[in-house]
Amino acid sequence: MSVTVRVPAKVNVQLAVGAARPDGFHGLANVFLAVGLYDEVTVTAADELRITCTGPDAGQVPLDRTNLAARAALVLAGRYGREADVHLHIAKDIPVAGGMAGGSADGAGALLACDALWGTGASREELLDICAELGSDVPFSLVGGAALGTGRGEQLTELEVGGTFHWVFAMASRGLSTPAVFREFDRLGEGRDIPEPVASRDLLDALAKGDADALAATVSNDLQPAALSLFPELADTLAAGRAAGALATLVSGSGPTTAFLARDAEGAEAVAGALRASGTCRAVRTASGPVPGATVV
Repeated sequence: MSVTVRVPAKVNVQLAVGAARPDGFHGLANVFLAVGLYDEVTVTAADELRITCTGPDAGQVPLDRTNLAARAALVLAGRYGREADVHLHIAKDIPVAGGMAGGSADGAGALLACDALWGTGASREELLDICAELGSDVPFSLVGGAALGTGRGEQLTELEVGGTFHWVFAMASRGLSTPAVFREFDRLGEGRDIPEPVASRDLLDALAKGDADALAATVSNDLQPAALSLFPELADTLAAGRAAGALATLVSGSGPTTAFLARDAEGAEAVAGALRASGTCRAVRTASGPVPGATVV
């Protein structure tokens, strides 16, 4: 018997970052939007915990117990006094180390799949609690849609969205480490007063109205200067997207995937074509959102 769960990628339409906290994390006001690029996690009963992965960049995915999918299975099994005796297979389509929460998606997918396979009957609150234990972005991968994440991003308030937003994503030639980007953020901010992170009211209104132009005027990412400092070539990709008519351009999360907001599906295809021709990125994908979070298929 096996269970397959499909989990979406995310783009941060706002990522406001506060100063480092005593625990090493940063306070965030993180507005997530789930978009239609997916990983699928299939969990099958086995003699012992095992992980396999296929798809783009699968060779970069750890196949040991550091993988968030494996950790999710171990935590849930531990809470219910059983062995994590499953084969976890990840069919990867979300960019690896790309700032789109692919690893977090796999953790949420494995958690939901193991819960269904084992019949543990965990409540949504318990699943979200485990997600928060696994990582800051994992709760949103379970919830999907659109949400404001506060604390270190794990405390979610679901948001209303009044329409569909069309995006283009450009994959970079290499990955970026999220901890390294945060360290660079701290270095660049040394000696400066870092304000408390707050969600933009105008941005939340633009989401609620489904207004792409208004959203374009308000998207922001406080980690973008740090990502560009570590990976300066991303500036060329952003410039190519702007020249192609994207309404807004930004680094997705900690990068290095770059995101481009278009007015409609046709506009997204035009931007995608120009980016493919620009020679500034490795691959280009289009997707729209919001879409649901982790779902048994």
